Amino acid sequence: MQLSRTDLADFAYFIAIAKHRNFRRAALEVGVTASALSHAITALEGRRGVRLLNRTTRSVALTAAGEELHAMIEGPLETIGQAAENLNRFRDAPAGRVRVNILEDAVSLLLDPVMPIFVERYPEVEVDVSVNNRLIDVIGSGFDAGIRYGGAVPEDMIAQRLSADLRWVAAASPDYLERFGTPTTPRDLREHRCVRIRLGNDQLYQWEFERDGETIAIATPGPLTVDESHAAIGFGLTGVGIIYGAEPIIRPYLNSGALRLVLGDWAPIGSGFHIYYSGRRQLPTGLRLLIDLIREIRPLGL
Repeated sequence: MQLSRTDLADFAYFIAIAKHRNFRRAALEVGVTASALSHAITALEGRRGVRLLNRTTRSVALTAAGEELHAMIEGPLETIGQAAENLNRFRDAPAGRVRVNILEDAVSLLLDPVMPIFVERYPEVEVDVSVNNRLIDVIGSGFDAGIRYGGAVPEDMIAQRLSADLRWVAAASPDYLERFGTPTTPRDLREHRCVRIRLGNDQLYQWEFERDGETIAIATPGPLTVDESHAAIGFGLTGVGIIYGAEPIIRPYLNSGALRLVLGDWAPIGSGFHIYYSGRRQLPTGLRLLIDLIREIRPLGL
């Protein structure tokens, strides 16, 4: 039976669905709607006269025929994709699409200073940015790369540093400190109201401090818990409690006087931002150019 160009396109859609077992996530990867993806697979099954997927409202699974098709075409289609990406080297201007999953903090600190230059320099490269503080399988979710603080980078990924190490600080509004006093040691925080931090793995973060070789982690009390830096800053500005975060995020509010540094002599240095990606795939040209530009501009030092 002759293979048509329609079959080739639908095979690529099928590979994305087989990887994600989810039409919505697969659709994001290939750049079409979930409805269009569903119709394409139905048409492929109709042309070939065989069911490839078992679908319910909650799950997608491969049939035996789908498993066999996936095993046979995954490698060849990946090779074709890499060959198409290699052609970018011969273009006058780089092109393509890059999907990056990035921490909220890194948007303002890394991308905001870089992207105006990037889109002017590489107008044909499309960058799809997903902001997510949760710890997810970035590659398995269809992204080309993730940006996280160094300590959160998966060990099986290739990582490149995008910033210098960062200082972590506690801060509070002048109103809060006038009402409740200023802690002089990290242990004093146990008697204060703090805006607690929930990590991407759902664990509560213990605030870390360091001075003269002594390190201490405090399980802070408080009426509010957040998983997003700008929410914490908002609560800090209104006097809800003491907040904690990367100094570059809090620095503008310290400079304006809206927040005051707390326990500044205990502020530790933590790992800076890193970008990570799979070593089993060829690095997309657009992603390489984005990494190079961040490292060229160095918005947070390097």
